[in-house]
Amino acid sequence: MNRVKNIFSVVHIVLWTLFTLLVALQLGGEGDANWLNTTIGFTLTCLYVFYTHFFLLTYYSDKKKKTAYWRRLAGILLTGPFLFSYFHYLKQNSWNLFINNYMMALLSIVPIFILLSWLARITENLVLNTIRKEQLEKQAVESELYYLKSQINPHFLFNTLHNIHTLVYKQAPAAPDAVMQLASLMRYMIYESNAPTVPLTREIEYLQDYIHLQQLRYKQNPVVDLKIEGATENCHIAPLLFIHLLENAYKHSPARLNPGDIKVSVVIKDVVLTFSVQNPIGKNPAHTLDEPSGIGLPNVRKRLTLLYPGQHTLEIHNVVETFSVVLKIYSTQLQPHER
Repeated sequence: MNRVKNIFSVVHIVLWTLFTLLVALQLGGEGDANWLNTTIGFTLTCLYVFYTHFFLLTYYSDKKKKTAYWRRLAGILLTGPFLFSYFHYLKQNSWNLFINNYMMALLSIVPIFILLSWLARITENLVLNTIRKEQLEKQAVESELYYLKSQINPHFLFNTLHNIHTLVYKQAPAAPDAVMQLASLMRYMIYESNAPTVPLTREIEYLQDYIHLQQLRYKQNPVVDLKIEGATENCHIAPLLFIHLLENAYKHSPARLNPGDIKVSVVIKDVVLTFSVQNPIGKNPAHTLDEPSGIGLPNVRKRLTLLYPGQHTLEIHNVVETFSVVLKIYSTQLQPHER
């Protein structure tokens, strides 16, 4: 905001400098012997009228101060022509000329520069208010995104700790590895995911770690069939977008899964990122379909709306015994949306 105000100050200085030079050149070109006095008187009159009214609009724009505004505006109208008339009086030493110049300035110069100061004040207010509004909107979006991301951590941690508790209770040899996997996942969630974007390859590694951790619950071969296609190393995305979709696939699936029952694919083609998850739906899902605090797909929808407005599609299909989600993000080279 201060930078914008400084820019306006520079604009004012440049425009008034150019204005003074043009007045001096015009009067000098007309052969006015006292062009310097006339230029000084005219410029000072314009400056006085412009800035007294400019700051009057700044400090008396409130409706409760309208009476004070009109009184001070009358003072500007009456005193505005004085400098212009005074410098002409010095040149001619004539009170009649002083009065004539006073009336001329009162009827021409003063109204014009009062109008110009009003236009300048309106323009600056419009620009500054627009910037303030954008800053407030950005802060609101950032606060909401932070809230939505914070929902992920406790929900994910709750589910994973429950799985590790089961392994420890059974004294499974895989328990220490599970703890290390969880530490790696939490490191990514707490530290690396604070950036606006992360490399897609890092997000995929995060999903792979999560899949390995979940696989400890199953004795069969990997129940997730993960396919990756395209130049993923050149893509950056907002962090933690896919984890809920993958969590839902586990949660909505039957308690017993066969190898490859959950199909996950990450495809980059023509700067379009397509992430899809497909899982079977059984009569007895692994977890209840209801999520606490509305966490899940609503969270994903909200984050996508805030981060990629008009740059994504999210399709959900529930057909017979198969549930699938297809997320497409366009222009993957772009940073997430900033209001």
